[in-house]
Amino acid sequence: MITLLDRIEGPPTVAPVVDLAEPARRLRAETAAARVAFTWLGTRKALTAPQRDRAAEAFDAEGACLSAGKRLLDVKHPAFRAVTAVRGRIRSYWRDVSLPFPEPGVRLIRRDAVDEFARRIAGFRGELDDAVADLDRRYGELKGAAARRLGSLYDPADYPATLVGLFAVACDFPSVEPPDYLMRLAPDLYERERARMESRFEEAVALAERAFAEEFARLVEHLAERLDGVGDDGRPKVFRDSAVDNLCGFFDRFRALNVRGDAQLDELVDRARQAVRGVAARDLREGPDLRARVARQLSQVQSALDGMLVERPRRRILRRAAAPGDA
Repeated sequence: MITLLDRIEGPPTVAPVVDLAEPARRLRAETAAARVAFTWLGTRKALTAPQRDRAAEAFDAEGACLSAGKRLLDVKHPAFRAVTAVRGRIRSYWRDVSLPFPEPGVRLIRRDAVDEFARRIAGFRGELDDAVADLDRRYGELKGAAARRLGSLYDPADYPATLVGLFAVACDFPSVEPPDYLMRLAPDLYERERARMESRFEEAVALAERAFAEEFARLVEHLAERLDGVGDDGRPKVFRDSAVDNLCGFFDRFRALNVRGDAQLDELVDRARQAVRGVAARDLREGPDLRARVARQLSQVQSALDGMLVERPRRRILRRAAAPGDA
């Protein structure tokens, strides 16, 4: 067990140098950049200067020193929450089918999944439009509630005539490669951009491995703790089917999106997969021996994962100089 004192007094951890060039080349060849953007109605508005002055009087303060705002609509209303839930499902889907990329708002998806991705976003767009249409039908009710709640702060001018068109989702596929014309116009600049993109994809490999390792560690720790733990009543802890389902779902995503840059992580995922292969949550509840065996195997994986994450807080990337003639 590594304690905080050990980390302070022990020798400094040296992050290993890892050559991510080959996984980065595969990632670059097999993925496309994707971006999802939302148009979303703002539901808060800052108070005007006179309104801040009035609010500040209660604290015997100056209005200029006070920051205050008002909530225009009840975001907990079922119709509004239905709209927000669609956005949550879109974000979850995008995260589940993609890998991180070190450019703001951009993630990487497999090229053979681009059509399916675009179709799913279009389907979500239809769900969002339906939810917004229902919210718009309840709009008068929400404005009436806001008027009662806000009192003198209520201003009809804060509210658009309709909510239709004020919530939207769009996706596009931006190029992350230097344009070909740059090679003709400015070869040196093109080469620098090419090297920068190579660096970006190496960073993407490291980001993906870190994200996979941290998610894997959380799922394994949770399931192992539930399997091996004992409640206050002395009986084995109860766990939900989702504890097993989420881990199996991770295996599917890892298999589909793994960039194969970390052999140790690959091995640990395989060990955990073998531990729960063919095992259902019901089997674990009804079979104490099976439960103990799976708990023991997952605890071993968890211990190895903890060590891996502690020893390698960052991976230094070994960059190779571009060979003459490389494209």
